[in-house]
Amino acid sequence: MRRIPELFARMAGDEKHEWAAASTIDVLWVLYDRVLNVTPATADDPGRDRFLLSKGHGPMAYYAVLAEKGFIDESTLDGWTSWDSPLGQHPDRVLVPGVEISSGSLGHGLPIAVGTALGQRIGGSAGRTFVLVGDGELDEGSNHEAIAVAARLGVANLTAVVVDNDSAMYGWPGGIARRFAVEGWQTAEVDGRDHEALFAALTAPHDRPHAVIAKIERGD
Repeated sequence: MRRIPELFARMAGDEKHEWAAASTIDVLWVLYDRVLNVTPATADDPGRDRFLLSKGHGPMAYYAVLAEKGFIDESTLDGWTSWDSPLGQHPDRVLVPGVEISSGSLGHGLPIAVGTALGQRIGGSAGRTFVLVGDGELDEGSNHEAIAVAARLGVANLTAVVVDNDSAMYGWPGGIARRFAVEGWQTAEVDGRDHEALFAALTAPHDRPHAVIAKIERGD
């Protein structure tokens, strides 16, 4: 983790989304360092865990973690967003090793994650699906539908991580965790900078879809 800020700093030119990216650093690190069953060597293994970055705008932290874990060469970070770089301002699954979906358009990641997890279940895979969603994305109707259907279909191999950095315009009565809970999800709410709390929440046993709300305060 100590090298992630250094790798993050090698990318410049998307200041508009720098906070969106910085708010995800700790969640991404805990996932790739301690939770996900996927490595560069197993990135095409049908039984791997899938990680979907729905919060695909401002992916600098994602690229930094992929570089630290060996999915991409660190030198690639220096030229990100240049005309010949595979690293765009939205991640591209065709160009970037380890990236499962091309993302950045809000509201798509969670519905895709539901379908991915269902595909794993139907195929008899032991793999799990994790999706990182921004709190602002939850204003999209497609996410509301995905939350509802995931619980009704009992997609227990699905974990949604919501980075709550107070960017949502509308919010939800009772908070984000309640939004998932009323539809039948198991939920946990943790400090999004606390690695041990994140790890405990992300690995908690569950027999239904699981939502982890990672609270981030601006300036942390």
